[in-house]
Amino acid sequence: MIGKELLDSEPIPAAKVKAILEDFSEDNELNYEQNITLNHVSRFKQYSLEDTEKIIEELEKIIKKKYAIRVVDLIPEDLSDLRLIFAKESLPIKKEEMEEILKILDKYDTLE
Repeated sequence: MIGKELLDSEPIPAAKVKAILEDFSEDNELNYEQNITLNHVSRFKQYSLEDTEKIIEELEKIIKKKYAIRVVDLIPEDLSDLRLIFAKESLPIKKEEMEEILKILDKYDTLE
């Protein structure tokens, strides 16, 4: 990417990526990479954008935002799934915190 400079980098949830690409595609034609990305984020079950934002807010009380986004995107169903998400991270997370994360996700169990 010659002549381009990264000014800022912030993780965003898949639900937001999907909404952005769908809005953009209404007025413009998506390029190859955008089509692939939209296809990818459309294949998996996910929370609505509103629920995603609420869940991330609640999860940020327990874990950092980048981990909260990862949890919302992957939607773990039990402690073993949640442990896999944090397996390679140097983030010390207690069983009680993981149970609290699962309780938060269970409150928003209506998936698109």
